[in-house]
Amino acid sequence: MNFFRGVMGGQAAGPQPSGAETIQKLCDRVASSTLLEDRRDAVRALKSLSKKYRMEVGTQAMDHLINILQTDRSDSEILGYALDTLYNIICNDDEEEQDESEDENAQKQADDLGVQFTDKFIEDPEHVTLLLTLLEEFDFHVRWPGVKLLTALLKNQGVQVQGIILVSPMGVSRLMDLLADSREVIRNDGLLLLQQLTKSNAAIQKIVAFENAFERLLDIITEEGSSDGGIVVEDCLLLLLNLLKNNSSNQNFFKEGSYIQRMKPWFEVGDDNSGWSAQKVTNLHLMLQLVRVMVSPVNSPGASASCQKSMYQCGLLQQLCTILMATGVPADILTETINTVSEVIRGSQVNQDYFASVNAPSNPPRPAIVVLLMSMVNERQPFVLRCAVLYCFQCFLYKNQKGQGEIVATLLPSTIDANSISAGQLLCGGLFSADSLSNWCAAVALAHALQDNLTQKEQLLRVQLATSLGKPPVSLLQQCTNILSQGSKVQTRVGLLMLLCTWISNCPIAVTHFLHNQENVPFLTAQISENLGEDERLVQGLCALLLGICIYYNDNSLENYTKEKLKQLIEKRIGKENFVEKLGFITKHELYSRAAQKPQPVFPSPEQMLFDHEFTKLVKELEGMITKAVHKSSEEEKKEEEVKKTLEQHDNIVTQYKELIREQDAQIQELKEQVSSMSSQNEQLQTTVTQQLSQIQQHKDQYNILKLKLGKENQSQSNSQGDASQVNGLQTEELTQLREEVEELRKQHTLLQTQLSDKDALISTLRSETSQTAEGSAASDSTELLKELEALRSQIQSQSAEINQMKTERQELLRRAEAASSDAVGGGDGSSDAAKMAELDSRLTAQMTETEKVKEEAKRLSESRAELEQQLASANSTAAILQTEKAKLQTEVQESKKEQDDLLMLLADQDQKINSLKQRLKALGETVDDEDDLDARDQTDDDDEEEEEEEDEDEE
Repeated sequence: MNFFRGVMGGQAAGPQPSGAETIQKLCDRVASSTLLEDRRDAVRALKSLSKKYRMEVGTQAMDHLINILQTDRSDSEILGYALDTLYNIICNDDEEEQDESEDENAQKQADDLGVQFTDKFIEDPEHVTLLLTLLEEFDFHVRWPGVKLLTALLKNQGVQVQGIILVSPMGVSRLMDLLADSREVIRNDGLLLLQQLTKSNAAIQKIVAFENAFERLLDIITEEGSSDGGIVVEDCLLLLLNLLKNNSSNQNFFKEGSYIQRMKPWFEVGDDNSGWSAQKVTNLHLMLQLVRVMVSPVNSPGASASCQKSMYQCGLLQQLCTILMATGVPADILTETINTVSEVIRGSQVNQDYFASVNAPSNPPRPAIVVLLMSMVNERQPFVLRCAVLYCFQCFLYKNQKGQGEIVATLLPSTIDANSISAGQLLCGGLFSADSLSNWCAAVALAHALQDNLTQKEQLLRVQLATSLGKPPVSLLQQCTNILSQGSKVQTRVGLLMLLCTWISNCPIAVTHFLHNQENVPFLTAQISENLGEDERLVQGLCALLLGICIYYNDNSLENYTKEKLKQLIEKRIGKENFVEKLGFITKHELYSRAAQKPQPVFPSPEQMLFDHEFTKLVKELEGMITKAVHKSSEEEKKEEEVKKTLEQHDNIVTQYKELIREQDAQIQELKEQVSSMSSQNEQLQTTVTQQLSQIQQHKDQYNILKLKLGKENQSQSNSQGDASQVNGLQTEELTQLREEVEELRKQHTLLQTQLSDKDALISTLRSETSQTAEGSAASDSTELLKELEALRSQIQSQSAEINQMKTERQELLRRAEAASSDAVGGGDGSSDAAKMAELDSRLTAQMTETEKVKEEAKRLSESRAELEQQLASANSTAAILQTEKAKLQTEVQESKKEQDDLLMLLADQDQKINSLKQRLKALGETVDDEDDLDARDQTDDDDEEEEEEEDEDEE
C-alpha cells in the first residue's frame, strides 16, 4: 500500500518515479493482482492520472481497462473507475483553460489523440457490444460513465460506431431505454448520445422513431415547459430534427401518429412578449425549424401537402399567424416565423386563402400581406426580415392563380382605392424608389404575380402610371424600360430585367407592346454590343435574354420587328457568336447557381441579392431555345416548320396506332380476364356439379323415405288408386307427387266452394223466409191490429165522452131531484124524473160493459203483437248466426286458396330447380328427358285412367 500512497501524493524516501513508470506499475498491478481491492485501487489511480498523462494511460492501460470491463462485471465500483478512465482518454473536451495562441494547436492534437484511441477501442466490435451490455446496469456509477463514453466514441468516429451499434442485437433499443431513466442526468446525457447516434444515418433514425421516440420526446418537452423550458427542451428538439430532416419515412410516421397536433401548444404566446430569455428564443427557433422540416420544399409534394393540410386543420397555421401579427416578438423569431408560415402555405390553396384573409390588429385593420409588403419595401427594416417577407409573398403566389389575380387587380384603374394602401401600390412604390434593394424585391415580387399566368400578363399591360403633373400617364411596361435606360444601379436593373423577361415570355401580346416602343430594341442592342466591365456583364446577359425572348415569342405582327429582321439586326450590330456568349454569362455567374439550389432567398449581404430561384428555371428553359432561334435562317425555319408539320402528321399517325394498340391491348386484356373468369367459373361449376350430385343422392334417399310414407297414406285414403309409377328418375316422381297433391287440393277447394255455395243458398233462403214471414204476416197483422186499435181507441174516446156527458146529466138530475124532494109533494114530475134516472143508469151500465170488452180486446191484440215481435227478433238472430258461419267458410276458403298458392309456388320452384339441374346435366353430356315427354306420358296415363273409369261405369 506504500506504493499507492506514493502515487496518490504521499511522501516517500528516495527519488520520485516518472509518470510513465508509475502508469506502467499500475498497469502491472491491474494485470497481476489477484485481490479485487488492489485492482480497484490501481484503476482508481489510473483514473486520477488519465487527464494529465492522457497519452501514457491510453497507450499502456486501455487493454487492461477493457479486460476489467470483461472480467470484473460483479463490482460496479471498479467498472465505474474503468469507464471514467476510458472516457478521459477518448474524450476531446479540454476543460482546462489555455492561451489563445496555443489553443488551436492543442485542440487539434487532442482531437487527433481522441480519434486514435477511439480507433483502437473499436478495432474489436465486441468492445462496443460490451459497452452496450454495461448500459443495461442500473447502477448510476456504471450507467452514467458508460453513456458518456459511448457519446465520445460517436463524436470521434460516428459512422463506424453507428455501424457496430446497428448490427448489434437490441443495440438501439438499449439506448432508447435511457430516455425512461428516472435520473435526469442519465436521461439528459442519453439525449446527447441519441443526437450523435442519429446523425446522418437514416436506418438508425427509423429504428429510433419506431421505438416510440416521438412520444417520449414530446412528453419530455411538455414536462419541461415547452418553449419556456431549459436546455433539455433544446436537446429534445435537436434530436427530433435529426430524426425528421430528410427522412420521409419518419416524417410520414410523425404525421400519421398525430404528433403535428401536439406541436400547436408550443406556439401559444401570451400578450406580454417582453423579456424573452435567450433559451426561450432558442427553443422557439428550433420548434419553428421543426415545423419547416415537415413542409420543406425539398420534400415530396404529396407529403408536404398532407402536412400542410394537417397544420391548417389542427390550428397550427392560425397560431403561427397570431405570432406573425403579435407585438414584442424578437426580430429573429419573427423572421423565422415568416419563413415558417411561407412554407406552410406554399402551394396549398386552402392555406393560401386563409393567409389572404388574415388581418393585422391595426386601426383600421389591414391585410397581413399589405403589412408584410410595407416591411419589405422599407429600407430601415433588417435585411433578413425583408428577405423573409419576399419569400412569404413568393410562397403565397406559388401555384395560386387566384392570389395572382387579386394582386394584379390592385394595380388596375377600376379597382384602385385612394383611401387605402394596396399591395399593388406598395409594389409600384418599391419598384421606383431610390433604394435598389426595394427595387429588386418589388420587381421579383411582381414577377411572381405573373409566373405561368398568361391572363395576368395581359392584364398588367393595362396598368397606367402618372409620372408627374401635366404629363400623360405611361404604361408600367414603358416606365420599367425608361428606368433601365437611365442607368441605375446594377441590382435595380437586374430586378427590372428579370421582371420584363418573366412578363413577356410566352406572351406574344406583351412582346408586341414591348417592341412597339421604338427605343427599346436599340437600347438592348447597344447594351449587348458594348464592352463593359465585369459588373455589367450580367446586365448584358439579361439584355440578350430579353431580346432573345422578343425573337422567340414574336408573332410577326410588327413589320419593323419581325423575327427575321431582329435576327438580322443581331447579326449586324452584335454578331451571333457574341450574342450567344453574352447570353451564357447568366448561367456562369456564381450567384446564379446559388439561387438555383432552393426557393428561399438566402443571401449573405444585400449586394449579392441578384437572382431569383424561379427566374433561374426560366433561364434554363429559354437559353437553349433562344440560341437555336438566333442561329436559324429563314430557310431553316421554313424547313423546320415543314418538318414540324411532317412530324405532327407522323405523330398523329403514331398516336392513332398507339390508340389502336392500346385498344387491342385492352381487348386482349379483357379477353384474358374473360378466359380467367371463365376458367374460374368452370372450376366453380365443377365444384357445384359435385355438390349437386351429392345433394341429388341425398334427395333420392329422402324421397324413398317420403314415398313409403305417402304410399301408406294414399292406400288408407283411397284403395281404388294404385301407387304412382316412377317416371324418369327422381325429378319425375317428385313432380308427379306434387301434381297429385295439387289435384287433391283442387278437389278440396271445389268441395269447399260447393259447401260454401250451399250455405249461401241456405242463408238466402232463410233470409227470404224471414223477410216474408216477418214483413208479410207481421206487417199485415200489425197494420190490421193498429187499425183496430185506432178504431177501438176512437170508440173508447167517444164512449168516454158520452159517459162523461151522462155523468154530468146524472149529477144535474140528482141535484134537481134533491131540490124537487124538498118542495111540496103534489107535483107529477117526480115519477118522470125517476124513470129518466133508471134509463140513464141502464145505459151507463151497458156502456161500462162494452168498454171493458174493448179493453180486453186491446190487451189481447197487444200480446199477439209482442209475440210477433219476438218471433221477428229470433229470425234476425238466426240470420246473424248464418252470416257468421258464412264468414267462417269464406275464411277457410281464403286459407285454402293461400295453401294452394303456396303449393303452386313450391311446384314452380321445384320445376325451376329441375330445369336448372337438367341444363347442367345436359351441359355435362348426360341424356335427360324433356318435360314435354313427361307431360305426354302424364296425359297418356290420365287418358287411360278416364277410359278405365268409363268402362267401370258402363259395367255398373
